[in-house]
Parts: sequence; structure tokens; C-alpha cells
Amino acid sequence: MLYPRNLEHKVNFIKVKELLKTECTSPLGMQYVDRLAFSSDFNLVTKLLDQTEEFRQILISGDLFPSSNFTNLNPYLEKAKLENAFLDVEDFYEIKLSLDTLRGCISFFQKREEEYPVLSQLLGLLMDLDMGLLKAIELIIDEKGKMRSNASRELQLIRTQILYEESRLRKVMDRVFKEARAKGLTTEDSAITVRSGRLVIPIAAENKRKLRGFIHDESATGQTVFMEPEEALDINNEIRDLEYMERREIIKILIQLTDKIRPAIPALRKATNFLGLMDFIRAKAKFAQKTDSCRPEITKERQLTWTKARHPLLEMALKSQGKNIVPLDVKLSGHERLLVISGPNAGGKSVTLKTVALLQYMLQCGMLIPVHPDSKSSLFDNFFIDIGDEQNLENDLSTYSSHLMSMKHFSLFANKKTILFIDEFGTGTEPQFGGAIAESILLALNKLGAYGVITTHYGNLKQIANKNQGMVNGAMRYDVDKLEPLYQLEIGKPGSSFALEIASKIGIPREILKYAKEQIGEERVRYDRLLTQVENEKNQYSTLLADVKAKERLLKTRLQEYNELKETMETTKKRYLQEAKQEAKQLLDQANKKIEATIREIKEGKAEKEVTKLVRKDLEEFKETVRPEKNVVKSPEIKILGGKIGVGDWVRLKDNGAIAEVLQVKGNEIELSIGELKSKVKLSRLEKISQGEVKKEKKAAASRSGYNTNEKMMDYSPNLDLRGKRGEEILSLIQTFVDEGFMLGLKDLRIVHGKGNGILRDLTRNFLKDMSQVRHMEDEHADRGGAGVTLITLK
Repeated sequence: MLYPRNLEHKVNFIKVKELLKTECTSPLGMQYVDRLAFSSDFNLVTKLLDQTEEFRQILISGDLFPSSNFTNLNPYLEKAKLENAFLDVEDFYEIKLSLDTLRGCISFFQKREEEYPVLSQLLGLLMDLDMGLLKAIELIIDEKGKMRSNASRELQLIRTQILYEESRLRKVMDRVFKEARAKGLTTEDSAITVRSGRLVIPIAAENKRKLRGFIHDESATGQTVFMEPEEALDINNEIRDLEYMERREIIKILIQLTDKIRPAIPALRKATNFLGLMDFIRAKAKFAQKTDSCRPEITKERQLTWTKARHPLLEMALKSQGKNIVPLDVKLSGHERLLVISGPNAGGKSVTLKTVALLQYMLQCGMLIPVHPDSKSSLFDNFFIDIGDEQNLENDLSTYSSHLMSMKHFSLFANKKTILFIDEFGTGTEPQFGGAIAESILLALNKLGAYGVITTHYGNLKQIANKNQGMVNGAMRYDVDKLEPLYQLEIGKPGSSFALEIASKIGIPREILKYAKEQIGEERVRYDRLLTQVENEKNQYSTLLADVKAKERLLKTRLQEYNELKETMETTKKRYLQEAKQEAKQLLDQANKKIEATIREIKEGKAEKEVTKLVRKDLEEFKETVRPEKNVVKSPEIKILGGKIGVGDWVRLKDNGAIAEVLQVKGNEIELSIGELKSKVKLSRLEKISQGEVKKEKKAAASRSGYNTNEKMMDYSPNLDLRGKRGEEILSLIQTFVDEGFMLGLKDLRIVHGKGNGILRDLTRNFLKDMSQVRHMEDEHADRGGAGVTLITLK
């Protein structure tokens, strides 16, 4: 049972229907939107929700589903069911397009029956449909909606003859026109044209008797007549006869094709219903996608447990203003069935009530709702609402009387399967009497076991909700200091109206407020003061709790990073020790073999001095090769020259020490030759050196690293993959990777680190920030890795 009759207007469901219609692609879908209705049937609502959820998954997946030609075939079927009637070529073209859409739907669900089982069941509407009809129509009607010439042998012959006669007529007309122009019968800018469906020649009016033929028309001024030459009359008549024959043959073909359609009319009506249903379900899925809605769990146990519930229409309005909505957490179940919400005016009480009412109504109409997927809800048989001014001039009812009529209906018909909504309960009459009546009605509704949401300012209703099982208080939180509502619902405690605080902040004189407090009574003032104090403390603790949670998350992340780094270091240490032991063993084995070979050679040489010296020398050389301490070649100091840098000068890059020759100077940009490589750098990065020092530096650099530019260019890759590596491993890899890319004059590099928990990404980017060679970093395109890849632009 629904109450009142204009309930859909009350909860603004009419606006939701209008938005659904905009998502439909055809009038068929819109007709289903008009028939959208509230239901308490568990199986029906569950099926409707599953259908919408499956289509939402189709939209998310990007699978290609037919999206056009959801045509209403019923007008064509009504026309075709009459004996001896026939459909036009345009009618068959519309049927052809719809059947093609149906074929696409059937193919889609047959391939994905396991993926979308509920929607696939709707193919039952098409069981009697013979897709041979589509093939029959395709043989007659082409892709442009025209009848094919080979639709019948007679039609093909007729059209071939028409083409022949039209070609012959064109030749005759061209010849006659040239002769008339040569005789000066036509003007210079005239041309062959058409009048009454026949080719004619424009002739000057004074020359019309000089050409034999039939006059079809004349110009507006009367100076030109349009004549059909005598030679063309017979040909034009022949063409006209052929066109009549063509029309008769087309009608004959259309009658035969309509006769094939007529037995399939019942199946085509079901197919039309299928098209409308698909369009309707897709519209609901698209609306759900736009409002970020989902399917909550539907339980048979009476409850309403929603997390992050949002009013879809309010959220759209706020988004258009660049604002965000505050989600609500609502719970109605067991011993807390009736939620009594209190709080200041404009604090969000009515919005909360309307949000719950609209979402529950949408849900029982088979629509997905904007809540968290973990939310739970059940279905109710009765849906009652009392919102706004219901003055009835015809029945001479006041606002309060209309509210009492609603309360009478609620009291008579409410039960455990009822959900009700009452806004500003008890207002409209003298507070003392209104509060008492509201209290008694609230107790009666609670006794009946009804569920619902009630908003009020009356303190006695807050106390009743606090004392009686089945009811629970709720408060809309409010920032007293800023005089701003927070639009957050807190269940478990009543809310204050903050009337005195707001009046004081606004600047009402103290004497007036003092008198008001005296009239209210000290006990009531103290009660409101305590509520205000609780609200302030709640705000403070909420802020502190949010800070603590943020720090706890950060600590957890850092601890995880530390443990991973520690584990990596221990693993690396063990590996290095193992490698060192293996290398030492190999060196020891080589040394033993060398000593044994030396002893053997000395014995074989019978201790001859020359042989012994040679063998010992060879042994000393071997010792040098395995000696672990190696002398490090120190880089000689480079003498820096002053003065302007010009073409042919030798310079050194300040940030990496590379030696280069200047090839060209363009303002602050210098073109250099670094070995076989050419590069352009800023003047500020260079320092001039003497040519004598160049040879020393090159020699020292060669002894240090033996760096070969050509080989590096051949071996170097601008892509570095760090996936699977530990934190301490990647730093040296990145340093070498960027340095070599910079030395080789590359501008764009790419590091693949993956997404994961973001540890490798953060280490990589933090390290790159401090590198002087790096100019810019950004994420790769979403199709090529997104945040799992860092693109680097070098200076």
C-alpha cells in the first residue's frame, strides 16, 4: 500500500523518471519508464535488480551491445495484419533494422550466457521468432532502404529497359538541344531540364513555333517556354509506361513479402517488447553508472543498513556547482526501527529523510541505488510518507488537519511490513498539544512494529525515543563556532536545535535571550547546553581521531618499507658473502695449481738458475693478477681557462666531467662533439680547458673506465625495468641509467617500476628529484602503464 496518491511527487521520483527517459534511445523504453512501479515481491525486485546490475557490468566491460534501431514495430504490424494490405518499402526497412538489432542481441547473449544469466533468460521472448524473415527482407530491401532490382526477374527486366530508354532519350534530347541552340532558338545559359517528370528544352517564347513538340510549362515572365520535342514524346511515354509497370511489380513483391510477415505478427510483438525492455534496462544501468549506484544485498530479515548513501538528484545539483555531497550512514533494524532525527533548522534533517525515502522507493522499483556495495536492505509492503504542506481547500482542511489525516491512516494501516516517513512531526498547532499528540502517535506506531524515519524539534519526542525499545535518536551534527551545519547523521543521541546559540551569534540582545531562558526553564536550558557541549567535544575528538588514523597509516607504511629494506639488505649480504667465498675458493685453487706447476717445472729443470728465475717471475706476475688491492688511478687536476668559449675550444661539462669540442655557438646554446656523439647544452654547464690538459684527461678517463661512446650507443636502452628488484638495488641502477643517457645526449627516458604498493615508484621518483640531469617527470599514458611507468625528460 502506498500513501498518499502523489507519493512519487513527494519523494521526487518523478524527476528520476524524467532522467531515465533521457537515457532511453526509443519511445519503447520510455513506455517502460512510465510503467515503472513500486513492488514488494521479493523475487520480482531481485530479478529486476539483477538485470540492471548485469547490464551495468556490460557498460563497464565495454562489450559491444546493439545501441540503435530499437523501433516500435506495432504500427507496422497493425497495418500488416489486414488481408490484402501491404507494407511500404520504408516500413520493411524499419523492420529490417529492428530484426538486425534483435539478431545482434541474440548473438551477444548466446556467447555470454554464463556471464549474464539473468539477461540471457529474456531471450525466451524471442523463442518463436524466425530470423528467416530477416533474410527474406534482406533479399528484397538493400542497405539504403531501396528495393533491390533483382527482387524479381520481372522487376530486373523492367528496370533494365527503363535504363535503356532513359539513355536513348538523353541522346535524342542532346541532339535536339544542340540543333535548337545552333538555330538560335535557346539562350546561351539554358540547359535541358525537367517539367512534370519529363525532359524538356527551354525555348524563347518567340521561337516556340519553330520547334515541333509539346509545351509543358513557361517561365514566370513568359519569355521562355519548356518544350518536349516531338522525337522524345514516344520515348517519354514508353518510360512512363515502364514506370507504371515497375510500380505494379513493386506492389506485387511487397504483398508477397507482407504475406510472409503476417503469420509472424505475434512473435514480432514479443520481439518489440524485448527491444523496449532492453532499452529500458540499459537506461536504468546508464543512470546507475552516472550516479555511481550499485546493488545492495536484499535480505528477507527486516533491516535497512546503508553505508555512504547519497541523494542522486542532490548530488547532481551539487556537482553542477562544483560541490561535494556528504554521504549518510543509516541503520534501521531490530530494536532500532524508528529513527527520530533532531537538530537545528537547515541542518539536513529533511534531506536525510528524503534521501532514505527516495532510495528505498527506487530500490523497490528495481533500480540500483547510490550506496556502498556492502549495504543491506529489505522490502516493505507499505510505504507511507507525510512531508510538506497538504492544505486542502476543497475539503476545508488546514495544514495541521491534513497531517492528522495522514497520522490516522498511518495508525490504522501500519504494521511490521511498513516503512514510513514523517517530516517535522507534531508541528502546525500549539506546541504543548501538538507535542502530546505526536508523542502518543509515535508510541502507537512503535507498538505496531513499523520502520521509518521521523524528524522533529520536540524535546518530549527525543526523550520518548531514548526510553523506548524500538526507537532510536539521531542528531544532525552542527559546528556551533562557525554556525554551519556539517550534514552528518549521528545515530544514538538526540540533537539540539541550537536556538539560543544561533540567536546569540546573530546578535539578539542579551536581555531578550535572558527572558527567553527564564521562560524555557533552567532544566531545559541545561539539557540543551549539555547537548551543545557534547557536540563540541564530538567535533574535537573526530578531528583528533582523523589525525591519529592518518599518522597510523603513515607509520604502517613506513614500517612495511623498513621491513622490506631490512629483508633485502640481509638477503643481499648473504648473496655477496656467498659470491666472495666462491671467488676466494677459485683464486685459492688457481694459486695452488700455479704453485704446483712451478715446483714441477723447477724439478724438471733440475734447479737451473735461468729456468728458476723465469718460473719465479711468472709466479710473481700471477700474484699481481690476483692481488685484491689495486691502485686507483687518480684523476689529474684540470686547469680551467677563463675567457669566452668559441668554436674549436675544448670544454668540460661541470656536472659529469665529460670532455668535448665546441662545434657551434648560438647564444647560450652550444653544440658539442663528445667522441662520435653530437649534443646541444647550455653555456652555463660548461667550463673552458686547455688543449694540453685535454690529452691528459682523455688518457686518465680511458684508464679509469675505458668508456666507448659508440659501444654505449649500441648497447644502451632508453627503457629500464625495475620490477622485482629490491629498494637498495635500484638506486645504483637508476644513477647509472640516467648518467649514461645524459652522456649520450638522450632527452627522453622511461623507467618501468609497476604499481603494486607504490614503494618502488616512490623510491624512484624521490631519487630522481635530486638528480640535476632530470628536468621533468610524469606518468606514462594510462593505456601504456599509467602510474606504473615514469617518463623522464633530461635537461
